[in-house]
Amino acid sequence: MPTWTIRPEPVTGAAVDEAMRRYFTELGRRVLGRSATEAELRPVLTEDPHQDLGPPGGEFLVARGDNGELLGCAGLRILAGTPRTAELKRMYVCPGGRRAGLGRGLPLAVEESARRLGATRIVCETNTQLTEARAMYTRYGYEETQPYEGHGGADHWYANALGQ
Repeated sequence: MPTWTIRPEPVTGAAVDEAMRRYFTELGRRVLGRSATEAELRPVLTEDPHQDLGPPGGEFLVARGDNGELLGCAGLRILAGTPRTAELKRMYVCPGGRRAGLGRGLPLAVEESARRLGATRIVCETNTQLTEARAMYTRYGYEETQPYEGHGGADHWYANALGQ
């Protein structure tokens, strides 16, 4: 089982771009039921920017193994108009990092970052096909809630109050 560390990294780095490519590739395979083509991935990576997952209103956390290999990532941002609410975005565990505790390690790190940014609540969204994500959110205290702030493409929305 790999060991790992989770640290903030600049959201503009090449490693983050590669993590986003992996994330959207797997998301496409799971949600569409087939691999996304390069022609489909390119506009998604361009049109769904992740730059707001960095300071000052967010943070991008990267899990790396002992040799520096990317094992997973998760981002958060404070929602505009709702300054005490953070949104969990782009949580992804690479195949090489699965079954190593990152499914709990990443959300805990996000919660800690959210508290530092002044949030008292975290929200997130996901699709029906991502059964592992839905089960994980429920297991760690997230409850299904109403859609929030323009996320019409999701099927499920969750919220979790952060204990201080």
